Amino acid sequence: MSTLQPVILTADLDALRGFYTRLFGAEEIFRVPEEGPVFYLGLRIGDTDLGLVSKEDAQAGAAAPRILLSVAVDDVDDTLGRVEALGGAVSGGPDDMPWGQRVAHVRDPDGNPLNLTQPVPTR
Repeated sequence: MSTLQPVILTADLDALRGFYTRLFGAEEIFRVPEEGPVFYLGLRIGDTDLGLVSKEDAQAGAAAPRILLSVAVDDVDDTLGRVEALGGAVSGGPDDMPWGQRVAHVRDPDGNPLNLTQPVPTR
């Protein structure tokens, strides 16, 4: 089972947060880090989650996409192993992130960026 979440990369996270909050009543549900300058901000609009990522923290030197899909999967490593056979490309990971997710970065056959994610098992 997979779940899709759109993520917008932005140079002005505060402006985008204000826009989605005032226009659609978005509520902040998650932020990384919890204190200090925000890298990732999770918003909920109705029953949908939207992620905002500070563009300054995007991959250095990579082409600057403006939107990507974050796809929650049951097993990042298994899914990652099938990407290239299906015409995609692996661009990074998998890595266990400090916010509790295992993440791999891939591109679909058209070059669109995707993050494959799953919760990191607690030990």
